[in-house]
Amino acid sequence: MTDTAPHRPNLRFLLAHPAHFLALGCGSGLAPKAPGTFGTLFAWGSFLLFRPYFGDFQLLILFAAAYLGGIWLIDVTGRALGDPDHGSIVWDEIVPFWLVLLLTPESFAWQLAAFLLFRLFDITKPQPARYFDERVKNGFGVMADDLVAAGYTLLVLALLKITLA
Repeated sequence: MTDTAPHRPNLRFLLAHPAHFLALGCGSGLAPKAPGTFGTLFAWGSFLLFRPYFGDFQLLILFAAAYLGGIWLIDVTGRALGDPDHGSIVWDEIVPFWLVLLLTPESFAWQLAAFLLFRLFDITKPQPARYFDERVKNGFGVMADDLVAAGYTLLVLALLKITLA
């Protein structure tokens, strides 16, 4: 950790660099408790705001760019914090959850189920998410473990949809 980097990021750190602002989820990662949950809530709220203005293919392109850019954002911010997977970094929750929401039915109940499942898989880190979390200590690893959580979430939602049909 550098001498000027805060152990716990604050508003000054958030605004010091555009990468910090995005990596910390536009401030949602500054939550003192459960920043990953607040980042996922931010993803849900922001998705509902921009979803009506874009088609599915446009969003897939946007999410791919946000995912790839997130590798860099997280590297920059993680280095500044002295921790490649600092809890306040929530871009890794935001982008994969946007993808989950894009592929989830639009009802509140389905989206709530998606939120709860995503948080469960993000917290418990089933393999291969645990591998990325424990062994790949850079922006790629940080983003990858949440993409795996998104995959598990979508799998369970698909099974639920088939079961309820």
